[in-house]
Amino acid sequence: MPTFQFEAMDPAGKEIKDVIEAANEEEAQATIRGMGYYVTKISAKKAKRSAEKKGGDGKGRAFVIGGVKSKELTMFTRQLSILQDAGLPILRSLKILEQQSKPGRLKNTLMDVCEDIESGSTLSDAMSKCPKVFDRLYVNMIKAGEAGGALEVILRRLAEFQEKSQSLKRKVKGAMVYPVVVVMVAVGILAFIMIKIVPAFEKIFKDFDAELPGMTQMLINISNWTASYWFLIPIIPISIVLMVKLICKFKAGRFGWHLFTLKLPVFGQIVEKNIVARTTRTLGTLVASGVPILEALNITRETSGNAVFEQLYGRIYDSIREGESIAKPMREYSRTKFNFVAMFFWTFFIPVIGLVIYLTRATQRIIDDLVVNMVDVGEETGELDKMLYKVADNYDEEVDVLTESLVSLLEPILIVVLGVIVGFIVIALFLPLVALIQKLS
Repeated sequence: MPTFQFEAMDPAGKEIKDVIEAANEEEAQATIRGMGYYVTKISAKKAKRSAEKKGGDGKGRAFVIGGVKSKELTMFTRQLSILQDAGLPILRSLKILEQQSKPGRLKNTLMDVCEDIESGSTLSDAMSKCPKVFDRLYVNMIKAGEAGGALEVILRRLAEFQEKSQSLKRKVKGAMVYPVVVVMVAVGILAFIMIKIVPAFEKIFKDFDAELPGMTQMLINISNWTASYWFLIPIIPISIVLMVKLICKFKAGRFGWHLFTLKLPVFGQIVEKNIVARTTRTLGTLVASGVPILEALNITRETSGNAVFEQLYGRIYDSIREGESIAKPMREYSRTKFNFVAMFFWTFFIPVIGLVIYLTRATQRIIDDLVVNMVDVGEETGELDKMLYKVADNYDEEVDVLTESLVSLLEPILIVVLGVIVGFIVIALFLPLVALIQKLS
């Protein structure tokens, strides 16, 4: 039976606070009046969170595994900003969005946030209790909006920030779909040729006791190896991925891998400019929202997602604590140093040539002078947030151009590589056949 908390007054005017069990609120009020009290406030007692965490869904909570999709969180932020612009109370806005949400992590979280707000917590405090949904960036911006009395403005900025980040991710992922699909299909077709087609030709050559050219013998050896060890085709890439993940468990390994990806031709530029665009937009959004610069840099560092940029923003943070500006340490520490782990990845994936490429690119800067100069101007004019937004917009456009260039470059490269492989197979198989036809004629 539901339990109700109530506040009432007795005939002498003394305030009474107690709980009572009843089938519904009307019955609870009737029982309290029957006790001789005048009801001033009554509400259903909240269920304990522990029951919810164990999978209980007595309040409509669904059992979920995992977090909230970024697209879903972005849509929630945009809808909440619209409701706040319309002047609705924050609790009512959250309840409207909670009722509209599909069963899942976000709906359960909004229920918890509404309960905490009803208990007297602020929105930022309530959201900080749900780190799987609302990260530090989100919570700190909400806290800044509450402190400045401009929550609707902060929510709008946060929604725009998330939408632009989502748009950039979609473009980069979309550009990678075509080459990945082509490579997977090509590997499947080539494996089929090596396992099924080439052995049939080998049998014909043996029946005619033909002398095989070196190219044909090489193809047959590759075919025999593929037929014997076909299971290594999926195991090798999976093993490489697991090796990289294991190395990245260590701080030095993670730094070396991220430095390796940043120094890759073309692809490394896309990764670098993508991170610069995201981090400058994050920092600009936090600064514009009134978050203290040290806290903003700390949040930007944690949300960069790259160990090299984490180190850079960590050094900028330390320099600012000592009284420096942002531009000076950004220029000084943006030049990378030689790293043995990064060298290992270069020599592992691209033997010999990879080492030469890395040595020529090891000390290149990860942030251009353009970014440093715009940050410097922003600090001098007091418009750091606007300059950071301009940097982010500029680099977003550069990422678009580089992504399109990469796709345009990959198409002819893939066609040429596949053409060479297919040509090699055709020539290797037909050379002995031509010789046999000449002997028979």
